[in-house]
Amino acid sequence: MTDSKYFTTTKKGEIFELKAELNSDKKEKKKEAVKKVIASMTVGKDVSALFPDVVNCMQTDNLELKKLVYLYLMNYAKSQPDMAIMAVNTFVKDCEDPNPLIRALAVRTMGCIRVDKITEYLCEPLRKCLKDEDPYVRKTAAVCVAKLHDINAQLVEDQGFLDTLKDLISDSNPMVVANAVAALSEIAESHPSSNLLDLNPQSINKLLTALNECTEWGQIFILDCLANYTPKDDREAQSICERVTPRLSHANSAVVLSAVKVLMKFMEMLSKDLDYYGTLLKKLAPPLVTLLSAEPELQYVALRNINLIVQKRPEILKHEMKVFFVKYNDPIYVKLEKLDIMIRLASQANIAQVLAELKEYATEVDVDFVRKAVRAIGRCAIKVEQSAERCVSTLLDLIQTKVNYVVQEAIVVIKDIFRKYPNKYESVIATLCENLDSLDEPEARAAMIWIVGEYAERIDNADELLESFLEGFHDESTQVQLQLLTAIVKLFLKKPTETQELVQQVLSLATQDSDNPDLRDRGYIYWRLLSTDPVAAKEVVLAEKPLISEETDLIEPTLLDELICYIGTLASVYHKPPSAFVEGGRGVVHKSLPPRTASSESTESPDTAPAGAPPGEQLDVIPTQGDLLGDLLNLDLGPPVSGPPLATSAVQMGAVDLLGGGLDSLIGAPNFVAPPAAAVPANLGAPMGSGLSDLFDLTSGVGTLSGSYVAPKAVWLPAMKAKGLEISGTFTRQAGSISMDLQLTNKALQVMTDFAIQFNRNSFGLAPAAPLQVHAPLSPTQTVELALPLSTAGSVMKTEPLNNLQVAVKNNIDVFYFSTLYPLHILFVEDGKMDRQMFLATWKDIPNENEAQFQIRDCPLSAEAVSSRLQSSNIFTVARRNVEGQDMLYQSLKLTNGIWVLAELRIQPGNPSFTLSLKCRAPEVSQHVYQAYETILKN
Repeated sequence: MTDSKYFTTTKKGEIFELKAELNSDKKEKKKEAVKKVIASMTVGKDVSALFPDVVNCMQTDNLELKKLVYLYLMNYAKSQPDMAIMAVNTFVKDCEDPNPLIRALAVRTMGCIRVDKITEYLCEPLRKCLKDEDPYVRKTAAVCVAKLHDINAQLVEDQGFLDTLKDLISDSNPMVVANAVAALSEIAESHPSSNLLDLNPQSINKLLTALNECTEWGQIFILDCLANYTPKDDREAQSICERVTPRLSHANSAVVLSAVKVLMKFMEMLSKDLDYYGTLLKKLAPPLVTLLSAEPELQYVALRNINLIVQKRPEILKHEMKVFFVKYNDPIYVKLEKLDIMIRLASQANIAQVLAELKEYATEVDVDFVRKAVRAIGRCAIKVEQSAERCVSTLLDLIQTKVNYVVQEAIVVIKDIFRKYPNKYESVIATLCENLDSLDEPEARAAMIWIVGEYAERIDNADELLESFLEGFHDESTQVQLQLLTAIVKLFLKKPTETQELVQQVLSLATQDSDNPDLRDRGYIYWRLLSTDPVAAKEVVLAEKPLISEETDLIEPTLLDELICYIGTLASVYHKPPSAFVEGGRGVVHKSLPPRTASSESTESPDTAPAGAPPGEQLDVIPTQGDLLGDLLNLDLGPPVSGPPLATSAVQMGAVDLLGGGLDSLIGAPNFVAPPAAAVPANLGAPMGSGLSDLFDLTSGVGTLSGSYVAPKAVWLPAMKAKGLEISGTFTRQAGSISMDLQLTNKALQVMTDFAIQFNRNSFGLAPAAPLQVHAPLSPTQTVELALPLSTAGSVMKTEPLNNLQVAVKNNIDVFYFSTLYPLHILFVEDGKMDRQMFLATWKDIPNENEAQFQIRDCPLSAEAVSSRLQSSNIFTVARRNVEGQDMLYQSLKLTNGIWVLAELRIQPGNPSFTLSLKCRAPEVSQHVYQAYETILKN
């Protein structure tokens, strides 16, 4: 008879009857009653009223009955903590039972009862079970320690259970070792700072010995633990790899992926020249291929992991292209993933095979899959140059099919092919233009418009084609409107006489009739460019474009290295670090691959830049279409170029030559060029401070005699405007060197890397003297402080206001722009003291209309204190006189570009207001020099 009868009773007074049966003297009747209680509990009835009666049934030798009672106990102990204490004595007794199964059952149940009052009573029985003679009891007790630690971590540490757990790693039984490792790993994850798994070569040897004999889940725990170990050299790494390799042939796919994780991590330390390295690559391929014969869900997980492996080491699977060919009965999610891997593995050797497959896929019935297949053909053309011609002809064949979505995808990828191989395949434009009417998707329409605008001089009726799009301008998506605006402006610059009406029409639509700020702004910029300086407009709009990169969707190298450490986990399926999807960040540790030993050279694949490469070696950043600043500044975010200012820069300053002149022309050095500021080491310990806000809100910060005044840091770029990156900073000048002291804070959920910085042209040629070096990836919530050395040898262009600095910062997420005002006193040089005769002659020589007067109020300092404080910021007192009880200070300063500024400061003792007179050949500097005086004297 089955147990279903226990679920079917409908008698009244059920609880009362069960109570009577539970207190029966007959063992069989008791057992039946407990089964009925468990059945009621299982279907959701509340049988907690029977707690004391069920607990009385614990005192039995019958293992089956004991298991049922323990099951009941685990369920209701939380709601009846006071009653649960009644069971403690039985637990203690059961932990000394001669039957090891009962001892293990008791300790397992104790770990599952999450009641604080009971935990302290369980320490003694648990201690005994951890040292039990039977391995089954010891392995159960090891897991119980992890459960107890979750309830009361302090208790576990005080009782010394963690040390006992560490001792179990040396146990003779492999299952005990595996459970001890699992328990310690679990505890270590919730307490990342504690060094619980203190792995050394001896303990690693014990783990590897246990690996061969424990169950499959035990093997996974041990392999995951090995993956967290960093070998001391390549020899040890090779030895571990040799002992882990047999796990690759295991039937359980989780064991295989854990073994692959260990091998991928330790391969990083092996030299590519080793014979063993080549052998290992060959051994890794078959198990990965075998994973693809499992059911679709497992295949998908395997493919997501293989995607990471192929990005890190494409050579492992380069000969296995065929296994990624799509089968007719594969689910769509498997098909799309296989397609992705096919493109990653595409090379000159197998491109013919791949293209034949892709062409076949493009005639399938699944629309999403066909779209991706057509895109894949374009990606192959961009990746393997030799195949580009064949890819283009395949795409043309597909366009001839006249299948709407195929044609649209083909046009989108052909646009990218034109970007990659300019002036090579433009002969196909005529075919593309024939399909203009069938385009209804924004991306395809935008791509076609870009092609027409870019190659307007080769298309006879380009104006008619663009005019046809213009008719429904307001119904188009923003992407198409922006592209149409740019294309018509390009057309106008190439054929000005024929398209004047067209360009006026589009500019009017974009600026006057549009609500979209991006579109309006771009329209106004083009309008102003075309009306003020057509030559400049041509340089901006028809500038040469950077070639697009081969692999646009590669995972950023540092993130890829982290994900390799998480092979076989959710992170490897999501392709995101755990910190991005684990709530609260508890137990999330950022992992990275071990550093390469001296004997092993770079193992990066040629397609990806090394993670630590300087920003100059990274790909050019192409600002997005709607990015106004990107279009205007055309910033190249490589390392700064140190060199003399441009020859034309003097003209750009208008009437006043801010580059030089001033007193130097008087002295007889007409060709004077300010020497570039010496480069400062990046780790210069300059004081940290701020920018714009402190020019007006001068409340804190103390000037020191060792260097000029440093304002406190201000937030220049708030996190909400930069996708989580917050930048604060200030400017400093010390020992003749200028630096920008930055504080970068990551308030996003993902790691930030690949930082680079660039300045727009500015009045004084300020430019970075070295790349922005953030040495380690910036983790979420992490802050890093660094000093960026600046030179004054950059390109010069007069800005409004004069001390405005536009900055672009790039990281792996995006490019961000901000502007700040730098205090002018950072440009005051150390050799700015003029001798008296020269001061007198220059003061007379500068016209009186160049003199400016200012009042400095609320500054109760003596003349000596004023002179001393200003000298620390390179404003030098040339002479001092007392006229009718007033102190007169005559001062000089020199800017980095050679401009001299002369000052007369009148100080009336007892009066906190000073009068400052400034004379300079470039009078627009005076206001900013006065602000510098105020800043220095009031802080």
